[in-house]
Amino acid sequence: NIVREARDSAVDFVRKNIRAGKPIRGAEVDDVSRGVITHAGFGEQFTHRTGHSIGEETHGNGVNIDDFETRDSRRIIPGVCFSIEPGIYLEGKFGVRSEINVYVSDKDIEVTGQPIQTEIIPILKTQ
Repeated sequence: NIVREARDSAVDFVRKNIRAGKPIRGAEVDDVSRGVITHAGFGEQFTHRTGHSIGEETHGNGVNIDDFETRDSRRIIPGVCFSIEPGIYLEGKFGVRSEINVYVSDKDIEVTGQPIQTEIIPILKTQ
């Protein structure tokens, strides 16, 4: 639930600001998502940026959702696509990540790949 809340909080933040015509930067979105996880006590277990630009080759050269590795201060503008993928990783036990992709238009955003995942799906099992 923490990872899902972190993901959804970031989406809501982007949607609200794009609809209002307010400029936002990649690092600000990371701060929102990371803040949820940190507030829940797992900040040190969130060991990567919240998301990356998506281009023709998966990772693009546009704005990253990052205040962890580089503090991306570039603005999120219409026409960009990026991932939001917060995660919590408990070493030697398990990790949880939820990834969605967001496309920004002139006045709104679209989360691609609907419906948004709400259930945990185990994909790897350790012994």
